[in-house]
Amino acid sequence: MDIKKILTSWLIRFFWLGVLVPILGIAGGVWFASMAWFGPLPTFEELENPQQNLATEIYASDGVLLGKFFYENRSPITYDQLSRHLVNALISTEDERFREHSAIDAKSLARAIFGALTGQSSGGGSTITQQLSKMLFTNVSRSKVERVKQKFKEWVISVRLERNFTKDEILSMYFNKFDFLYLAVGVKSAAKIYFNTTADKLTIEQAAVLVGMAKNPSLYNPKRFPEKALNRRNVVLGQMYRNGIIELAEKDSLVSLPIVLDFKRNNHNDGSATYFREHLRKYMKSWVKENKKPDGTDYNIYADGLKIFTSIDSRMQGYAEDAVATHMSHLQNQFYQHWDGKGADYVNAPFDKELRSSQVDTLMTTAMKRSERYRLLRNREASEHEVKEAFNKPTTMNVFTWNGGVDTLLSPMDSILHYKSILQTGMMSMDPQTGFIKAWVGGIDHHYFQYDHVKNSKRQVGSTFKPFVYATAIDQHNYSPCTKLPNVQVIFEKESWDLEEDWIPNNSGKKYGGELNLKDALAQSVNTITAYLMKQVGPRKVRKMARAMGLKSSIPASPSICLGTPDVSVYEMVGAYGTFANKGVYTSPIFLNRIEDKNGVVLDAFSPITKEVLNEEKAYVMLNLMQGVTTKGSGVRLRWKYGFKNQIAGKTGTTQNQSDGWFMGVVPNLVTGVWTGAEDRSVHFRSIRLGQGANMALPIWAEYMTRVYKNSDLGISEADFEKPNDLTIELDCSKFDKETLDFDEDSEEF
Repeated sequence: MDIKKILTSWLIRFFWLGVLVPILGIAGGVWFASMAWFGPLPTFEELENPQQNLATEIYASDGVLLGKFFYENRSPITYDQLSRHLVNALISTEDERFREHSAIDAKSLARAIFGALTGQSSGGGSTITQQLSKMLFTNVSRSKVERVKQKFKEWVISVRLERNFTKDEILSMYFNKFDFLYLAVGVKSAAKIYFNTTADKLTIEQAAVLVGMAKNPSLYNPKRFPEKALNRRNVVLGQMYRNGIIELAEKDSLVSLPIVLDFKRNNHNDGSATYFREHLRKYMKSWVKENKKPDGTDYNIYADGLKIFTSIDSRMQGYAEDAVATHMSHLQNQFYQHWDGKGADYVNAPFDKELRSSQVDTLMTTAMKRSERYRLLRNREASEHEVKEAFNKPTTMNVFTWNGGVDTLLSPMDSILHYKSILQTGMMSMDPQTGFIKAWVGGIDHHYFQYDHVKNSKRQVGSTFKPFVYATAIDQHNYSPCTKLPNVQVIFEKESWDLEEDWIPNNSGKKYGGELNLKDALAQSVNTITAYLMKQVGPRKVRKMARAMGLKSSIPASPSICLGTPDVSVYEMVGAYGTFANKGVYTSPIFLNRIEDKNGVVLDAFSPITKEVLNEEKAYVMLNLMQGVTTKGSGVRLRWKYGFKNQIAGKTGTTQNQSDGWFMGVVPNLVTGVWTGAEDRSVHFRSIRLGQGANMALPIWAEYMTRVYKNSDLGISEADFEKPNDLTIELDCSKFDKETLDFDEDSEEF
């Protein structure tokens, strides 16, 4: 027997076994996977429409993206919206022959197998399509056997993807699916969060950073590990040079550049219109219950990729937020300086000096029990002693200041006192003709203060309620702004008005005597004249008028409402004042234009509710009356301090003890309302000079409108209010004898 021939024969057999067994094994594995023996495979429909959580996008009326609702911050984009640098970088780095193979690259696979057998890694064998199939349809198992099965499934899915989608579509699907960390799922979100740009405008070096993360997003995170990310970016640039995408000189220039991030983490508390977006989120949770999908199920605002088109103008929203920040930071400094001292007035600072120490303790304890810290302690069954000890023990925390959040060592009780001292605000701006809300600022910082002072908060409105009394009287009696009434105290007898005792409203400063025309009386917010009108028309008619103008809050049929005792929201007040600017027609405020599904199908469109409340003449008379407030009354600082020269109808408001400051400002096509005050009514300025609406709220309106008027593209009118053609009520008060009274322009009222 020829030993040599036998050995040769066996060697040949082993060789073919070594060749055929892996081939047959791979072929068999693929066949078993295709028959779903290794687990279910996606259907054709699932391949066409893979399940993805798509963020709902919220757009301003001028097309700017205000924010999103999401589980994953994912917004799909098409291939045409990708920077070519992204495409070139990905193909060069992850799959050089992407355009040539059909899902599986034999050369890369053979290299990967050889590397695994020899222990010398020479790169992975997964193509871009395989990576996409893994992201879409499989979860990585720890079991080696299961991982082998999953790899076969990936190959089958990849082949099917290549059959059903073009190469460009696969690339866009890959970039839409990849998780770039920090809630940035998809390259559209990643471009915005890491570089504050769009996916189509990414530069070569920016694209290389993001593509570099594909190897391991946590390890090559440019925010956390900048050096590793830089090295990986340069590897990507090297691959682009190797594949002829860039020249050597360009590569050498690019690798010398640092990574420059413009990082803005996408958080529901960050960005513009945060309070509005939270109100919208709550609204949408109700909307989805009333508007079903075609199959009868509910839309998911976090996953179904809805597009919400709002009435908010991003530019005006920005101006409103800037105005709030400018004035409120200044006002807060005034407040601190006002309370910085010693003496009897400062014992309970910043609480009202009339409060007893036990009342202050009650306020602080109530605030403590509302806190998350208290809830967690009680859930752990901590005793009252342990709770008290915890709240008085200094601990590291981050607190709000107008210079940014500050890390400090503070006891929780001291932090509560700190926040009790912070002044808040609510502001809303609306087009009175359409009802479209243009700006909505519900507070000073949504990260620290989530309570919305536009829609949710209701505070006493003070003298801003007086125009409803005047409007009722003018509607009933055809009064002219020049009509004179006696400046004397009015008695509301308890028997006639169902009161516990007689009520006699006072003027601020107790100044009485002579006569005042209605224009001067409203301008100077004279209580006796408002009370006189209230006694003529009665509280029920005034309440009916206020209701017709959109005030849905509780308004008792009591004479005292004439001085602004009802608690009303900024949202309601702006809608009501819009009636005067809209020729007597109330237009309900709305904040939505339409809602679309992810495919652009309109699911709902919105229009305001309108109702005629006053005729055009009476509405114009009211505008004329309220112009006196800004030309010679409590709002005159709009002229001498801020330089406004156009017609402005307005009204300031200040409640008892200066707890609330209001200003309502009206120009022909924009109505804006501002409230300012502390969380607790017992926290306030001690003087009318600082605590009046003209100092607390009016400057926000002025700062806002100054910015608005500088942008002529907004089309906000500086013209006169349109005068009715058939005006019959006399507005020229020079035809009447006038008796003037001394008025301090720094005072809210007489």
